[in-house]
Amino acid sequence: MPRQMGQPRCRCRTAEGDFEVVARVERFVEPAVLLLLREGASYGYEIADALETLLDEGRVDFGNLYRLLRSLEHEGLVRSSWSDDTPGPIKRVYEIADEGVILLDAWIESLRVAQDRVATLLRRCELVRSQGQVASEGKRE
Repeated sequence: MPRQMGQPRCRCRTAEGDFEVVARVERFVEPAVLLLLREGASYGYEIADALETLLDEGRVDFGNLYRLLRSLEHEGLVRSSWSDDTPGPIKRVYEIADEGVILLDAWIESLRVAQDRVATLLRRCELVRSQGQVASEGKRE
């Protein structure tokens, strides 16, 4: 069933009484890129391959990745330089700057807070679900 106008992109009704939900963290690729660069300098295609593995979301949009890298560089969070140390054509190699490390640390703290909120929500959902099962079992007797 196609997504209805005005319906959030994170969920869609697949059939009557059934939904498909994709939990998303907006701009999650930013901390992922910063993490990869904290692990070591890298060039675009290498970053894209690592992102596919890290995020497990399929093919990376190279246009978006390079726009993000340019934006991070413009903000002084990432540095780049041309390198011919690898086989093939010359490549632009990116590395994290000190400010990028500070931003990554802020992302990590924010993600930990979000993780705690999600864990609290999940615990309450499980509690309500188990109470609902107890209540419905009591009605059968």
